[in-house]
Amino acid sequence: FKPDWKQAQQRFRLWWAGEETDRPLLQVTAPRLDREPLEWSDWEFAKNPHDPEPLIERFARCCEGIYFGGEAFPNLWPNLGPGIVGAHLGAQARFRTDTVWFETPRPWEEIGDLTLDEENFWWERTKRITQAAVEQCDDRYFVALTDLGLGLDILASLRGTLNLCRDLHDHPARVDWARTRIRETWHRCYEELQAIIETRLTGSSTALALWCPGHWYLLHCDFSAMISPQMFERFVAPDLQEDCRRLGHAIYHLDSPRQIPHLDILLEIEELDGIQWVPGAGQPGTDSRQWMPLYRRIQAKGKRLVLCGVRPENALAIVGALHPKGLLLTTACRSPEEAQALVAEVSQAACGGGVR
Repeated sequence: FKPDWKQAQQRFRLWWAGEETDRPLLQVTAPRLDREPLEWSDWEFAKNPHDPEPLIERFARCCEGIYFGGEAFPNLWPNLGPGIVGAHLGAQARFRTDTVWFETPRPWEEIGDLTLDEENFWWERTKRITQAAVEQCDDRYFVALTDLGLGLDILASLRGTLNLCRDLHDHPARVDWARTRIRETWHRCYEELQAIIETRLTGSSTALALWCPGHWYLLHCDFSAMISPQMFERFVAPDLQEDCRRLGHAIYHLDSPRQIPHLDILLEIEELDGIQWVPGAGQPGTDSRQWMPLYRRIQAKGKRLVLCGVRPENALAIVGALHPKGLLLTTACRSPEEAQALVAEVSQAACGGGVR
């Protein structure tokens, strides 16, 4: 599915190392017009966690109809819902048509010691799906880590969002205890799942399909949209810094304008590699000029910048307005020929000095 995988890997290596590449990284997909298109939803594993093998093969068949251009690659992401570690620690899954929700509010006395139960249903399912995906990959696709969640998002699944908002003020010591326990459980889950992946594959990937030769994760804290920068600096930033240190590489998923007040704190975390900006529902897309001051703030601090969902007709304008070093765009074209032409145009602009 990705004949130029080694070339893409080399660009990713340079990108993570903070070195110059011959052009900004560009992930572009397109339908193969000579293949019958098959639909695939990231929610397939959450809807049917009991029988992953047919779903995995269906994903592979879907990839046959996709052209992966630039640094795009087939990335099998075993999505079991947002922050599955919450379920590993006892939160109950609630299913909707196209999502899974884990929030099951409990009093502190019923939360337990926040250690991983090896017989937990969702932990067993997570491992089995990851194992099956790795065993069936046969060099056709890469297997990513599931969405493990992080820190306060996981605690919100157990305590309830409104309860946790109060806890930050009324019970900070309890929150600190829980943060420490959750972080250790999280890293245990990460390491065990990554060890499964590394039995047959080199490197790591996540829901954000960026390949890394070492370990990385897409850090996030959706809960932070409801707290002040002071609370973020007190309860979130220290965990992010520790996670970055232990992982080796990390990108932060900055989701919606409500998280922008935390950006300066994030940019001061030296160990954090970069920012993925997601405008959120009802906002202009990532390729809107409205966000250029935000992008320049991020690049001015030497951080990598990941922009997904850029429209192909706007890609050249984006790379022309930003520094190419550390920049990564994802887009989609109507055909492999259009995708190849776009990669060539970006390369030509970079070589000719058109990208600044």
